[in-house]
Amino acid sequence: MNRLKTSYEQDLRLARRRWDVPCYGLLLVALLLVPQFASTFYVGEISFVFIYSIAGVGLMLLTGYTGLVSLGHAAFLGIGAYANAILLANGVPFALSLPLSGLIAAFAGVVIGIPTLRMSGLYLAIATLAFGSIVILVGEKWHSLTGGFDGFPVPHPSVLGYVLEGPSAVYYMALGVLVAVLLVAMNILRAPLGRAMVAIRDSEISAQSMGINLAFYKTVVFAISAGITGLAGALFGHYVRHLAPDSFGILLSIQLVTIVFIGGLGSLHGAVFGAAFVAMLPQAIALVRDDLPFGMGRLPGLEPSLFGLILVLVIMFEPSGIHGRWLKTKRWFKSFPLHKRAAFRRQKTYAKSDRLR
Repeated sequence: MNRLKTSYEQDLRLARRRWDVPCYGLLLVALLLVPQFASTFYVGEISFVFIYSIAGVGLMLLTGYTGLVSLGHAAFLGIGAYANAILLANGVPFALSLPLSGLIAAFAGVVIGIPTLRMSGLYLAIATLAFGSIVILVGEKWHSLTGGFDGFPVPHPSVLGYVLEGPSAVYYMALGVLVAVLLVAMNILRAPLGRAMVAIRDSEISAQSMGINLAFYKTVVFAISAGITGLAGALFGHYVRHLAPDSFGILLSIQLVTIVFIGGLGSLHGAVFGAAFVAMLPQAIALVRDDLPFGMGRLPGLEPSLFGLILVLVIMFEPSGIHGRWLKTKRWFKSFPLHKRAAFRRQKTYAKSDRLR
């Protein structure tokens, strides 16, 4: 059977291979059954992976598909978390507070997107980092709204009179939102908006010469990315149960950036793979911390240092990330024993300025 693409319509299909629907259907059924068999600890950890995956999809649309780097996406996560908690505390039903928290975060994305339209690369990263610092400062000083350093307790959500509490409730909420977000992201990438995003990522000059309105599409992508991250923040609030402004600092932003780079830029699968890796890494560090030599386990800042080291190593030796390595492995097995060594070498990547020469 021919596995190569033979028509443009194949790129527009939601399920590109006929076995995708049954395979993902079985995966979804298995995930729905996890809380019935797994312990509370593992249900909570998988819920955390789902929440990080939602935030990773949001940042992937901005960084992986549009080429805009953000070091302040933890601020949108915090805005969504606080917006949802405050709305619930004021009697707004959860069915409204969840989407409203995403809309509020999307509005914040427009606010940061419009002033930074002419920025790119390092300048955009610094601008988003400054925005994140401002949001944290507002959260600390606006005590009457956010509780300041005392924190803000997150009320239990309720749907049709049923109170949703416990790890299983958060698990199913996060899973449902993740599936919905993935479907929305897949449809965005099939639409003209998705084509414009990829064109902007590859070359802004070429995209503009083809009639793509850079200002409009960058603002829209910022809003969509921030909105999806805000939804993740709302669920994050229910996961941690108590919000504090310093929970949404630069370390969390670095973790979100690590998700998209380690998972694989330009891949929704990569956002999920990267989220699983980043969410499980602190647990792995905790298991081996006491066994590290030379007292390394007691060094302060061990976790962020490892995140930075892993990010540098991935960029240097495997820029396509976990998803790229998975694709190369599948291609190797499909072509074995007729594979060529040169087909599986690390691909050289170029900066935008290099591609214009």
